[in-house]
Amino acid sequence: MSEQEQQETLLEFPCDYSIKAMGETSEQLDLIVVEIVRRHVDDLAEGAVSSRLSSGGKYTSITVTIRATSKAQLDAIYQDLSSHELIKYVL
Repeated sequence: MSEQEQQETLLEFPCDYSIKAMGETSEQLDLIVVEIVRRHVDDLAEGAVSSRLSSGGKYTSITVTIRATSKAQLDAIYQDLSSHELIKYVL
């Protein structure tokens, strides 16, 4: 990791990192989130994806735990997820 990357983040790469995306509940939401993350991650471990409905069932949050390799990788994932019209929030 370059010195500039070290100054931009407190994370030490590679590391396990959880990304949470939220949107209105739909059949496609889980598939869309996983497909976007897979564009940037070579392999997802078994059990890496979990989802949870809101108390009223209107919204779903999907958490994907990845082995992050760089800040640039995380930035690209967040950008792609945030750009999709079905995804309302990304944490």
